[in-house]
Amino acid sequence: MISIIEGTIEFKAQKSVVVKTVSGVGYKIFAPEETLHKIPEKGASVKLWTHLYVREDALELYGFIHFAELELFETLIGISGIGPKGALGVLGIAPVDTLKKAIATGDTSYLTRVSGIGRKTAEKIVLELKEKMAGKGISTMEAPELKEEADALDALIQLGYSQREAREALQQVPKEITGTEKRLKEVLKMLGSKK
Repeated sequence: MISIIEGTIEFKAQKSVVVKTVSGVGYKIFAPEETLHKIPEKGASVKLWTHLYVREDALELYGFIHFAELELFETLIGISGIGPKGALGVLGIAPVDTLKKAIATGDTSYLTRVSGIGRKTAEKIVLELKEKMAGKGISTMEAPELKEEADALDALIQLGYSQREAREALQQVPKEITGTEKRLKEVLKMLGSKK
């Protein structure tokens, strides 16, 4: 099993990165969009937590900057019907803590945003993982707070912002600002001042 890969960035693509280790071997590593966004450009050093996925016809590496992302990825692929691409999709829609809280409270709205994950699959994920999340002491937001966050994210995407841009902007809004409308106003002020 390959658990960590450390080296320099040789190539960065839309869904993967090639990391060259000190021994001169280059590893192609698939990663969530958010991870790829955080990884520096060619020539920079990087350390990724990895999972080696073994299939009959291929060996694929999946990499993550934070161990918590790897942990959730491995938990997701342990569910029947969820493969590595689906798990990457789930990790790409929200921060790990938000996803864990959504699962712990039974909120499927985040999961159904992933291409290939419908209502039934989202419910299956929540059903299989809800107790695990609660058992790990995940502090849960109330369901209305998660819904407000999801509604604000949807509204920003409808206004033409990318999912990543919308998610990052929402994370910058102070927690004391509550309510979908107020959070949206604050985000639009922030995004408007950047232009």
